[in-house]
Amino acid sequence: MAFAEGIPGERGQYNGKVTLLVVLSCVVAASGGLIFGYDLGVSGGVTSMDPFLKKFFPNVYRRMKEGTKISNYCKFDSQLLTLFTSSLYLSGLVSSLFASTVTRVFGRKASMLVAGVAVLIGSALGGAASNLYMLVFGRLFLGIGLGFGNQSIPLYISEMALPKHRGAMNIIFDTGVGIGVLIANIINFCTEKIDGGWGWRISLSMAAVPASILTIGAIILPDTPNSLIQKDNNLEKAKRVLQRIRGTSDVQRELDDLLKASSISKTTKDPFKKILQRKYRPQLVMAVAIPFFAQMTGINVITFYAPILFRTIGLRESSSLLSAVVIRCFNVGCTFISMFVVDKQGRRVLFMLGGIQMLATQVTIGGFMTALLGDHGGLSKASAYVVLVLICIYISGFGLSWGPLGWLVPSEIYPLEIRSAGQSITVAVSFFFCFLIGQTFLAMLCHMKAGIFFFFGGWVALMTLFIYFFLPETKNVPIEKVEKLWKEHWFWKRFVGDEVDDSIYKLDK
Repeated sequence: MAFAEGIPGERGQYNGKVTLLVVLSCVVAASGGLIFGYDLGVSGGVTSMDPFLKKFFPNVYRRMKEGTKISNYCKFDSQLLTLFTSSLYLSGLVSSLFASTVTRVFGRKASMLVAGVAVLIGSALGGAASNLYMLVFGRLFLGIGLGFGNQSIPLYISEMALPKHRGAMNIIFDTGVGIGVLIANIINFCTEKIDGGWGWRISLSMAAVPASILTIGAIILPDTPNSLIQKDNNLEKAKRVLQRIRGTSDVQRELDDLLKASSISKTTKDPFKKILQRKYRPQLVMAVAIPFFAQMTGINVITFYAPILFRTIGLRESSSLLSAVVIRCFNVGCTFISMFVVDKQGRRVLFMLGGIQMLATQVTIGGFMTALLGDHGGLSKASAYVVLVLICIYISGFGLSWGPLGWLVPSEIYPLEIRSAGQSITVAVSFFFCFLIGQTFLAMLCHMKAGIFFFFGGWVALMTLFIYFFLPETKNVPIEKVEKLWKEHWFWKRFVGDEVDDSIYKLDK
């Protein structure tokens, strides 16, 4: 059985080097990732702070203080509390679909600008919140920002990068996500100690910092050559921008490929309808499956609710926040490793290694907690720290694989005519399952108890097999030529067949 490993002998043939514009693009990508990561991490931290719970969720606070009367696994089970966390993802889901049109018609920069401004508004509302409605309203604005940002930034980076650097550059976005969660946990750890109980306001408002960087970057940076050709048909401007990005005047070969892709794109009136065609079946399946599987790794158990989870197993408030900081350090470290090896070892190898690592640790954690943590009481300090070590190993596997690759792979597999729609579907599916898991996890923890780790472990086993059999290797393949991989894949070629036009995707010798 053949698993397409790329296009032999025809990789990275475009001229160019890393230029200042590319570096600045990486900064913008990192700031977009910081926003997403910070908003992921900050909510779990503030919802474990007593002053925040007393002000907005008094029933949860009262249950938490009732000692042994309520199961360890059920103290934080509140639909209002999970609504605070998950409303952001429902808003992001809806806005990402609108972002597709904005990104395609007005360019990648326009969506990035909308993202920055929306997050600035949401941060202000969250930091100044005086009631639950204002709090949730701020989260909705943050969701709009994340919907537009997550839809446009990975595309922007994939189109700006040379094929040989595309994996590493795109992972900068997920590195930003990991650093954002880490910063959120550090800020939560510090603000929790502020006398007067208003530290949570600082936590909720600090997303404005990376949002400001994203907004400024969206104003001063050029749009991608792909976007300039697609929306304006301004060939001269696109060529000048491409020369600035690549740091060389010899860009004709790459420009010709962009023009060929654009000529197909311009015949597409409705990309959402077009992606449903049979010849785009592999891209559609990946647009849904990859973000779905990324959420079903169980990472949200850690990201959303790490402080709450650690309080569940018996750690104090400060210790639980500090533990969340520790695990994010492991995640960021492994994401950096992924950045440096993804364009050498490839995507599939990292998916395999990370999947095996996550599966092994989830089964171990589930067995450990089943044996030692009942409905009442807590783990011993030694046992709690064993769980912490196992979670660090688990999140290292995620940081090596599904964390960065869940954003990288979808951003590089769509042809230009469906690229904006495909990325919107990817982001919408991601946000839908973020919302679903965010809204149901605390109830699942209450009812499934430690079995929740076996639940997600089963999904990890399934997704690892899926990647092994159905995802071709895309390392070093130019983004406008990735479509040829599906024609050569043992399974997908029956859908794509001869519908890939070899005259358009013929690689230069």
